[in-house]
Amino acid sequence: MKTAKDWKDYVVLATGDGEKLERWGEYILLRPDPQVIWHAKKPLKDCKQLHAHYKRESTGGGRWEYLKPMKEEWVISWKGIKFSIKPMGFKHTGLFPEQAVNWADLTKLIEKANRPIKVLNLFAYTGGASVVCAKAGAQVTHVDASKGMVERAKENAGLNGITSIRYIVDDCQKFIEREIRRGNRYDAIIMDPPSYGRGTNGEMWKIENSLHDFVELSKKVLSDNPLFVLISSYTTGLQPGVLTNILSLVFGKGNIDSDEIGLETEEGIILPCGARGLKVF
Repeated sequence: MKTAKDWKDYVVLATGDGEKLERWGEYILLRPDPQVIWHAKKPLKDCKQLHAHYKRESTGGGRWEYLKPMKEEWVISWKGIKFSIKPMGFKHTGLFPEQAVNWADLTKLIEKANRPIKVLNLFAYTGGASVVCAKAGAQVTHVDASKGMVERAKENAGLNGITSIRYIVDDCQKFIEREIRRGNRYDAIIMDPPSYGRGTNGEMWKIENSLHDFVELSKKVLSDNPLFVLISSYTTGLQPGVLTNILSLVFGKGNIDSDEIGLETEEGIILPCGARGLKVF
C-alpha cells in the first residue's frame, strides 16, 4: 500500500467504530469512514479538542455538529501548495489528503518530462491535482459537472497564484466526445470517476459497467507522445488489479503501477483510502 507523505497540516489522529478523528490545520474533525470496521480504543467523540462532528441521520444523509468555535473556511498546505478547507454536505471538506500519493508522482513525471505537457483532469472535484500539475509546469484543463466544485477549484488555484488552468463545467464523457471531434489532444489524463452517477440527460453511470468504455474513449484524446494516465477510485471492493487490467487492455502492458492508497495514523496503523492505477508511457 502506498501512503501519503509530506503532510504537516493534516493527520489522522485515531480511528474506530466507523469514524476517523483528523486534524486539519488548527481544527479537529470527526467524520464517518466506511473502511473503519474495527473498534476504537476509546470513544472518539470524547476527544476534548474536537471542533466538529459529522453525524449520520437515521433517515439518511447527515449534518455537522459544531462543538467549538471555528472558521467557516480555512487553509492548509502540502509542500507549500495551499488548499481551502470547508466542512460541506455529505461529510466532505473539499480535499482528499491521501491523493498526495498521486500528487508526488505526477509532479516528478511532469518536471522530468522536460517538455510542455497538456493535462486533462476529469471528474476533477476541487482541483487538488489540477493545482499540483499546474505548479509543476503543466497546462491543465479541469473538467467537472458541478459548478460549485469548479468554483472551489478556482479558489484553490487562486490561493497559489495560478491563473493558467482552463475550467470546464460539463459532463466528462460529453466533453471528451466534443474534444475528439475538435481534434484536441492531451499528453496526460487524470480521472477520479464516481461509483454511481447520472448524466445531464439521465444517463446512468455505474463504475463497474462504465469505466472500461470511458477509458477507451479517453484514449482517443491522448497525444502521439503521451506521458501518463492516472485512474483513482474510491469504490469499495474495486481492487487495484482491476485498474491494472483496464490500463493494460486499453494502453498496453508495462509501466503500470497499481496499488491501494492510504493514510498513516497516529495509532501506528494505515487507513485504506481507495486504489490508483498509473500508466507511464
